[in-house]
Amino acid sequence: MTRTCQSAALWTALTLLCTPMAAQAADAERGATLYEQRCVACHSLDTSRIGPAHRGVVGRKAGGVPGFAYSPALKASDLVWTEDSLDRWLADPQSVIPGQRMNYRVADAVARADIIAFLKRQSP
Repeated sequence: MTRTCQSAALWTALTLLCTPMAAQAADAERGATLYEQRCVACHSLDTSRIGPAHRGVVGRKAGGVPGFAYSPALKASDLVWTEDSLDRWLADPQSVIPGQRMNYRVADAVARADIIAFLKRQSP
């Protein structure tokens, strides 16, 4: 391999290594399955259970489901459910709103994105 070819190959390799990979699009269908597996023990789309109903959650103020008995910490928050706030919440609810009652976490970022994509489909 000539010196020019080696140099070109090196620059190509460095460019590929240093260029961020495109984010994988979230999969709402997989999110529906994950929601069934991980969320329905406490939540449903239309009826509050141990946790509040989720239909329309994206864009809603946290603590905004009428009649649900939220923790004082959640009621007092100014949080609005966006993709970002839901991602942070699912990763570690206590770090988002200390003193709230949800103690379940979704550690996997792809799983969180898929669940959020599913919830977005259920929101106006």
